[in-house]
Amino acid sequence: MTSAALRSRAWKLLEMVTTPLLPSDYLDLVSPLRAGGDLRGRIEAVHPETGDAATIVIKPGRGWRGHTAGQYVRIGVDVDGVRLWRAYSVTSPTHRGDGRITITVKAIPDGKVSNHLVRRAQPGTLIQLDQATGDFVLPQAKPAKVLYLTAGSGITPVMGMLRDVEFDDVVMVHSAPQPHDVIFRNDLHDLVADKKLRLTELHTDTDGMLDIARLGELVPDWAERETWACGPAGLLDAAEDHWTEHGVPERLHTERFRPAVVATGDGGEVTFAATDKTVDADGATPLLDVGEEAGVLMPSGCRMGICFGCVTPLTAGAVRDLRTGEITEAGPGVLIQTCVSAAAGPCDIER
Repeated sequence: MTSAALRSRAWKLLEMVTTPLLPSDYLDLVSPLRAGGDLRGRIEAVHPETGDAATIVIKPGRGWRGHTAGQYVRIGVDVDGVRLWRAYSVTSPTHRGDGRITITVKAIPDGKVSNHLVRRAQPGTLIQLDQATGDFVLPQAKPAKVLYLTAGSGITPVMGMLRDVEFDDVVMVHSAPQPHDVIFRNDLHDLVADKKLRLTELHTDTDGMLDIARLGELVPDWAERETWACGPAGLLDAAEDHWTEHGVPERLHTERFRPAVVATGDGGEVTFAATDKTVDADGATPLLDVGEEAGVLMPSGCRMGICFGCVTPLTAGAVRDLRTGEITEAGPGVLIQTCVSAAAGPCDIER
């Protein structure tokens, strides 16, 4: 008998002994970060950054394949007995000496996961992980001049870049309501002191929102710079228009935490068939948010329509893609992305 056959027979015997659990369930108890199982991580520390933001230090399991600066990672967190998935930018450098990674989370109003991580997460907690992904990354060839245009928590993917790659000429324009709201403020000013960054810090409570037309005053050579921008939709929309109007759209790279909504409708009654819950929904709220608010366990990931972690069967009615306005009607095998779809009349989804 071959060694493979012996291992297979031994494993089947173990399954008989451990039923109704599996041997892997016991291995998970002994070594939850082991290779070969579901990818997990362990929270090792929570460091406050501002009054409503914190950096979470995570020891990833042995199956972690690393990340590229600027990418995000999906994490699964148990909140009040329900596993919820969210995506957060990795803010640590790619080759951190201790092998840990960090994500930096800003608590948002009514955000179940963000508030849990910022205010309640404890060292030792196990979380689920996906491999890092995302295209908001630096090129292999270093640009001669770089501009980072960020606001609020939009600084998080850029901080990963700043910690990972040094440039000869890098400028940042960052906006936050007040000085104490600036995430990584001490780190940024340390970079300025070391002459590794030129920083323009705007405080919107006193300076007002950044008028993109003023960018030429703040960074006269902005059009010559390769630019990475992340922040609220209004800032990114204005930046895309500005770069296009000046004929350099290829030099602007943007990262959105939510998809741009271009079309909404009247909404309708949404039935979550598996849980027998029915709620009224407007035509602008993603079905993912509608379900979570109703207490339905909804799979999710990037919440941007990229990762397809939220795909769910549409069993009746119709939905509207908030990014394009396209209507999808129910039918055999029809799947929808709940993070970018809203009710277009009454509809049933299989959750």
